[in-house]
Amino acid sequence: MSAENSRKVVDAIGMLELRSIARAIETGDAMLKAADVILIQSTPVCSGKYIILIGGAVADVQASLTAGKEVGKDLIIDELLIPNVHPDVFPALMAATRVEEGEAVGVIETLTCAAGIVAADRAAKTGKVKLMEIRIARGLGGKAYVTLTGEVSAVRAGVEAGAAEAAAEGLLVQSVVIPSIHPRMLENLL
Repeated sequence: MSAENSRKVVDAIGMLELRSIARAIETGDAMLKAADVILIQSTPVCSGKYIILIGGAVADVQASLTAGKEVGKDLIIDELLIPNVHPDVFPALMAATRVEEGEAVGVIETLTCAAGIVAADRAAKTGKVKLMEIRIARGLGGKAYVTLTGEVSAVRAGVEAGAAEAAAEGLLVQSVVIPSIHPRMLENLL
């Protein structure tokens, strides 16, 4: 994200996930031309899929997604719009969150990138947890997973809420809460 883009107000994020790289690049171009949005990420991911993740004001993100859906059509696998995105989502997408040893760790694994981001946002809004990372599709066979930390009860509530969000769409693979993760395992996650 450029310095100019980082100064824009981002209170919503949107994403399209497509099964065609060529069509996705065309779709991303249409999305950026349709509204004043920030391109957060535009990249191929495992299993030959491609994601376009944007941010901005709610109306701009909605307009951009509408334009993208007109171009992407039947090649869209999944999509998301989060109007009031939790502020922890952005650092977690960049894996830039510090974590303290001794706290519980929760993991939510989903079948799609969009489902992972939606689950992370829901988990963060549910309890006093800190999102550690939202890992989307690279080296994951097209899946995504979210790691979060905090007190055991808060992590449990966050994981349950995020997992329920993904399960409602049939996109939950697995979720776990580890009350006291081993320090070496925690280091591996960071």
